[in-house]
Amino acid sequence: MVEAPEVGSRVKIAVEGLAGSTTHEGVVLPGAAPEHLTLKLINGYNVSHPLSIISGIETIADGTSTSQNSSPEITQDATLPRITIIHTGGTIASKVDYATGAVVARFEPEELLSSVPEILEIAQIDSVKLGNMWSDDIRPQHWNAMIDAAQSAFDSGSVGVVITHGTDTLHISASALSFAFAGEGGRPAGRIVFTGSQRSSDRASSDATENLLSAVHWAAYGPEVSGIGDSAVTIMHAGSGDGKCAVCSGIGVRKLHSTRRDAFKPVNSNQLGEIIISKEGISHTSFTNSSSRSVASPTKFDPSIKIAQFLAGPHLHADMIEAAENAGYSACIIHGTGLGHLPIEDSMGDAPENIVLDSAIGSSNIPIIIANQCIHGPVDLNVYSKGRRQLELGVLGHGSTTSPDALLTKVHWALSNGHDLSKVLVEDLCGENASSLMS
Repeated sequence: MVEAPEVGSRVKIAVEGLAGSTTHEGVVLPGAAPEHLTLKLINGYNVSHPLSIISGIETIADGTSTSQNSSPEITQDATLPRITIIHTGGTIASKVDYATGAVVARFEPEELLSSVPEILEIAQIDSVKLGNMWSDDIRPQHWNAMIDAAQSAFDSGSVGVVITHGTDTLHISASALSFAFAGEGGRPAGRIVFTGSQRSSDRASSDATENLLSAVHWAAYGPEVSGIGDSAVTIMHAGSGDGKCAVCSGIGVRKLHSTRRDAFKPVNSNQLGEIIISKEGISHTSFTNSSSRSVASPTKFDPSIKIAQFLAGPHLHADMIEAAENAGYSACIIHGTGLGHLPIEDSMGDAPENIVLDSAIGSSNIPIIIANQCIHGPVDLNVYSKGRRQLELGVLGHGSTTSPDALLTKVHWALSNGHDLSKVLVEDLCGENASSLMS
């Protein structure tokens, strides 16, 4: 029986199995089972074989190679538009850690460029590393860092920025930057594009390359920003196949599937455009907005603000509202059912907790805001008596067509910048609140 080579080595193995002789070439991972050899193949998939049926192993490169940590010198075309890639982490910037077999977020910006050299045919690239974070770990202070990095890029001459970001909260950060740059009536000096990858770059089915190429193309050549729904956009695959990416409003999009490549879909808004990748090159279509907004400096988020979020239903109770208030939360968003309803009535006389909840909402000293649990459609508290009761209790959110995630960032932004929630929640500050859905 052969001995297992060092983890991280690139090897070619010969296997004598029940189906006959075969060979595999790949990088050695920790064994999937005792006395097994596991390889990461060139196509991105893993294969494991018992050491007992491996007849030969040829080492192509040992596991101590440092080539993966170095990047070739990059030459750029000074005649192309200048773009800044702002790197936060996520699957688009991940690779296999051959010591553990896990996919980790650790690409440096230079590695990202060297792994997708076609980018350099689209634009001149500056790169800024904010971190290597999974998007689950991103907080408001990181939104502020993205805002500063984007503004610095525009100040230095970039016509657009691409923010590489984990997909789980990519749409939330995109909505945050939309309000930061356009919430007070202005617009950013250039295009802001968020992109990520549903499948890591070591997999054959990865969407990373096309998403990144499409994002850089839009940042370099997309339409002028109007500040109404396009201050920050997301660019991800438009379908399960390759060749087309969707451009969606950063304040009108949501991740609606955990694994599909076309997980990002518009919410209460329209797709802004498409990027088409073909043998002939990259092109785009778009729907443009006319706007007289002027370029303005961005606003920021107060990281000390805390917003509680609850889901309306059989387990929403008064003590949750009271706990949020007692813990110093600045506001409470409840994702209401249907048109935005809460369990506050006891028509059968057997649910006194509903009445207690009604009382807690009416006596709360922090704003209670309704989001749409249905995701699509408006919050309309005028249709049913229960909704009108909620209005009597001082609940906010009636008339909002803002997506739940954009509503969260809108509330946080408004509280951070001294705006009256009762007024701004029903206003369309930068394309987040389409009035047509209320008609």
